[in-house]
Amino acid sequence: MTSLLAVPAAAAGGARFPEIRAGNLGVRLAETEAEVDASLALRFRVFYGEMGARPDAATLASGRDRDEFDAVADHLLVVDHDLGEGPESVVGTYRLIRRPAAALAGRFYSAAEYDIGRLLAAPGEVLELGRSCVDANHRTRGTLQLLWRGIAAYVFLHRIDLMFGCASLPGTDLDALAPVLTYLHAHHLAPEAIRPRALPERYVAMDRLDPAALDLRAVANDLPPLVKGYLRLGGFVGDGAVLDHQFNTTDVCVVVKTDLVTDKYAKHYERKFAAGTPD
Repeated sequence: MTSLLAVPAAAAGGARFPEIRAGNLGVRLAETEAEVDASLALRFRVFYGEMGARPDAATLASGRDRDEFDAVADHLLVVDHDLGEGPESVVGTYRLIRRPAAALAGRFYSAAEYDIGRLLAAPGEVLELGRSCVDANHRTRGTLQLLWRGIAAYVFLHRIDLMFGCASLPGTDLDALAPVLTYLHAHHLAPEAIRPRALPERYVAMDRLDPAALDLRAVANDLPPLVKGYLRLGGFVGDGAVLDHQFNTTDVCVVVKTDLVTDKYAKHYERKFAAGTPD
């Protein structure tokens, strides 16, 4: 049977990725198959149990959200030490895929929805983010901030220049999502040189309303926290949305140049990685 576990990036690259702590919570890479399995179980509970994703028979029987990318990805985990020190402590996760992992899988996950050729042609290292979720009892600002700190540390460790990934808006009702899609297209469209575009057969236009007529405060309230996080980092979106009926979402491709991340955290992580304790 194929192993679930990718070799953690810290081990593969020789540099340590110590746990970052904030009280009883910590963020680190999964180190065992049991921890990866716990992240897949968490994803199943959130995506299929809460968000209305439609499982096939195998997914339903396993109680796990998994695909071929999980075996090659790094799995960033938020753990709650009050719940234990093993897989039972996993309360948040984010899947991280760099070029070597994508090469093993044959492609990046996003390539099934978007033409990402311009992103891959950009100079420097790239990182695909996806499958992010947090347990319902831990959906606090502190947990989300800890996930972002983990991503920032990973970006710094691997000298990532560009991050991208499919970010999901809830549901597939394009009329309901029209204000958010229009806002993202009007105000955050990626520069052409790094702009992904939805594949022709999946392309859904985002400029659905008159941007001048938008209630920007209402739109801001409707943005998912993850998308807000990307935008705060100066993120962009690609051209076109994609309907994902299996997961009951409408996806946009988000692109983030990591300058702001690394500028903010560079001195901090230079000190902490040297000491082996990036908290």
